[in-house]
Amino acid sequence: MNSRIEELAKECGAWNQVYGNRNFMLDEHFDIEKFAKLIVKECMDECLRMQLGNQYTPEEMLFQTKYRKIIKEHFGVEE
Repeated sequence: MNSRIEELAKECGAWNQVYGNRNFMLDEHFDIEKFAKLIVKECMDECLRMQLGNQYTPEEMLFQTKYRKIIKEHFGVEE
């Protein structure tokens, strides 16, 4: 599992237990909605980081803004 996803899952109540290899376990208080929102927000934030890097043409930056908005609206996530 991606380490960033693992960090987000832990933030929402998941935990890991190690028995020779890593096993992903869910706590009974795991907040699946919060987990989903954090993943979506992470995607939106990545679009923003790409914009702030100034490595892109104005047209590419416009697409990144558009994709960020599409992600936000598609999943109905508030910032």
